[in-house]
Amino acid sequence: MSVAENLRPSGAAEASVLIDGATYDLPIRKGTIGPDVIDINSLYQDTGCFTYDPGFTSTASCESKITFIDGDEGILLYRGYPIDQLAEYGSFVETCYLLLYGELPTREQYKAFDSRIVKHTMVHEQMTRFYTGFRRDAHPMAVMVGVVGALSAFYHDSIDIKDPEQRDIASIRMIAKMPTIAAMAYKYSIGQPFVYPRNELTYSANFLHMCFAVPCEEYKVDPVLARAMDRIFILHADHEQNASTSTVRLAGSSGANPFACISAGIACLWGPAHGGANEAALMMLQQIGSVDRIPEFIKRAKDKSDPFRLMGFGHRVYKNYDPRAKIMQKTCHEVLDAVGLGNDPILQVALELERIALSDDYFIQKKLYPNIDFYSGITLKALGFPTDMFTVLFAIARTVGWIAQWKEMIEDPMHRIGRPRQLYTGATERAYVATEAR
Repeated sequence: MSVAENLRPSGAAEASVLIDGATYDLPIRKGTIGPDVIDINSLYQDTGCFTYDPGFTSTASCESKITFIDGDEGILLYRGYPIDQLAEYGSFVETCYLLLYGELPTREQYKAFDSRIVKHTMVHEQMTRFYTGFRRDAHPMAVMVGVVGALSAFYHDSIDIKDPEQRDIASIRMIAKMPTIAAMAYKYSIGQPFVYPRNELTYSANFLHMCFAVPCEEYKVDPVLARAMDRIFILHADHEQNASTSTVRLAGSSGANPFACISAGIACLWGPAHGGANEAALMMLQQIGSVDRIPEFIKRAKDKSDPFRLMGFGHRVYKNYDPRAKIMQKTCHEVLDAVGLGNDPILQVALELERIALSDDYFIQKKLYPNIDFYSGITLKALGFPTDMFTVLFAIARTVGWIAQWKEMIEDPMHRIGRPRQLYTGATERAYVATEAR
């Protein structure tokens, strides 16, 4: 089989596939930016062949207008806006509006949207008793999967995916309630009473208040920490068709209600290769411990026979410096200074590792640049969160991306239930043999 690209007389690009002497033409589709794609929608029907692409790394599973990544150039755009501009000048609520509706809100639109979110931050009071069904030492992500999935049992008026208004209400509810659900999971894990939302606080400040306030004394949210939390949420809001987003889309393609789809996304995010990477990076920095031990670990990282790996470097998509990492580094410094940890030895290890990674030929040739997880673990620890909450915070931020992607899929007239194919290498047909004859 061979594939060759040519140009039709009409000017439309196409690819030719040669299979067993027969040639088949496949259209080439072009996006506004990014690589072209060969449309193989009719390949099986025309040729009787599937394509083989483990992990779907060379397959576009959908058409989307939400997020664009150029890994070679280190570019991340939300609806066309560079991530560094949104994180530097915008707010998370504004970013939510952008991802959901396609444009940045006007002042009036922002005010109305923010008001809708504020009105939905509380959860049904019966859900507070739902938490007591979990063991006290349950991982917060396990709690999140269960509680978010159970939302469909409490909000029957927003699970009809064919109704645009119900889809919109479900979207607002999940963005609004996710911080409350996450804070309740955290409080339950440490044995403290739940703290209810405060309408006068911003989205991120409200989340920090629900996590760290206690009934017996007043708690004031440091604006520097609230801004850092907001920026972290923006940086993690969406990341194109990653594993958890693809999970949400696949679950949603069956017509499942949005709460169930987001619960599926949370379950996928829980995997250490996805949402748990920042925790792994922090543990690595703690293992190194001090700057003088870095050469030892660099040597181990270069040794193929040594199981040690430097976490927080390189990325499945980015082959350049992760654009989110630059913002995360700045945010990390701001948080550490605000809490009095500006000279933290773990940060010094991180800075020296970054310097080496950007100058050492081994790292440069393999394109092992620091990614967002490299700094986010340190930052979240300085904010006061235990490591088992790191992925929960990721889930809060990513909820809006999941919802935007889910809505886009539902509203796409071309969408249909997902059904990946396989290359079967098992036994061919054989006859059943009775037990006594085996």
